[in-house]
Amino acid sequence: MTNEVAGAGEVRTEDAFDVEAMAKWLEANASDPAGLDAVPQVRQFGGGASNLTYLLRYPTRDLILRRAPRGTKARGAHDMGREYRIQSELATAIHYIAPMIAFCDDESVLGADFYVMGRIDGIIPRTEWPADVPLDAEQARRLCLNFIDTLVEVHSVDPSDTGLADLGKGRGYVRRQVDGWSARFRNAHTDDVPDFESTMTWLAENQPDDVANCVIHNDFKLDNVVLDHADPTRVIGILDWEMATLGDPLMDVAGSMAYWIQADDPEAMQLMRRVPTHLPGMISRAEFVEKYCERMGFDMTPERWRWYEVFGLFRAGVIAQQIYYRYYHGQTTNKAFERLGYAVGIIAQRLDDLLV
Repeated sequence: MTNEVAGAGEVRTEDAFDVEAMAKWLEANASDPAGLDAVPQVRQFGGGASNLTYLLRYPTRDLILRRAPRGTKARGAHDMGREYRIQSELATAIHYIAPMIAFCDDESVLGADFYVMGRIDGIIPRTEWPADVPLDAEQARRLCLNFIDTLVEVHSVDPSDTGLADLGKGRGYVRRQVDGWSARFRNAHTDDVPDFESTMTWLAENQPDDVANCVIHNDFKLDNVVLDHADPTRVIGILDWEMATLGDPLMDVAGSMAYWIQADDPEAMQLMRRVPTHLPGMISRAEFVEKYCERMGFDMTPERWRWYEVFGLFRAGVIAQQIYYRYYHGQTTNKAFERLGYAVGIIAQRLDDLLV
């Protein structure tokens, strides 16, 4: 295979691993070992900032390897076995899941748990829409609506039909999320970013009850879906199930909307854009929420949604801060993470505006 895969580049020195040891283990343990009797070329995807993702290029097939980063990790995070299990189970209910190939919990192979899955060949939207893929305003709108439909489909999965009924802790998800993300931020706080104390207090004092308990992705963004080459408005795959659980679906939407930067957002917010939601034809956050709630049968008003918007932005700020913490303390040399400290400050200003 000689064609390049968008987003895959040279492996960073700090993220390198013993390719021959991995290849030997994979050939012996893969659910489908066809074509794995070789040492693959390895490339690294740079888009993610949590778990590390690699492209394994064998002569006849491409695979994806996922493993945890080095350095201090939040308790319960980077659980490769859990991520592998979730996708294996969901594949029985929805068709957006890549085939799972193998999971390894033998640390003698790479020094940490990892898993390998098939690669879904398609378009993954990044910060800028691919220049060689036409997308007019009508198509952009259709993509947004299909994106919503896909999220509704995920939220409509019956956990008991997939073996995931034990994935979450039941009701009280909103409360656990407010408490959990507040604790994570305090544990990862550095002196050069705002403290978010007023936001955390407001979220705790105004939190709503859960509206439902269902399968949620928890990181549902345009760069975590794969689109059809033949029809870039159609979702054919969903990636990055690291934070999936059973919980309140509105909290899933809140997390998604924190990354949905509109063309008319302030310049500071535009600097944080990671997906092409600013393109002509892309729907607004307000319309996204309206369409989603119509599909799910949830009553919603702008004032009620304000709590979820604040939570989603706060959560995005915590995620950025956790990653920036690793850079701040020298646990990673990836210079891209340096900018996340500025992003936390921008989010803090946006939260102040929403809480006035």
